Amino acid sequence: MELSQEDYKVAFDESQREVMCQGSLMLSGTEEYAPILELLKTASVQAVDKLTLDIQKLEFINSSGINTLTKFVITARNQAGLVLTVRYSEEQPWQIKLVSNLNRLMPAMQLEKI
Repeated sequence: MELSQEDYKVAFDESQREVMCQGSLMLSGTEEYAPILELLKTASVQAVDKLTLDIQKLEFINSSGINTLTKFVITARNQAGLVLTVRYSEEQPWQIKLVSNLNRLMPAMQLEKI
């Protein structure tokens, strides 16, 4: 399952139980981010017990995108038995801050810095 445009790609690899985000997510508002949120939710259901969200190749995300990831983490937090790992880059200071804030919402989240 994959969503891609000229500026970004969000793909779910079911065999690896991993969602990879890359490029720049600068969509306008909740409606434009709805397919990405739906992909994330579907991935968490299909992954059942373990899912990795890899944002290390994500160069930029706007506030609507951060809101989308926040909604997803809240959904994942309420999914019994799901272990969510977020892989991020220490070279992107905004990723460190984002992951820190998401981790507050889901303390059981595992963090993997690259």
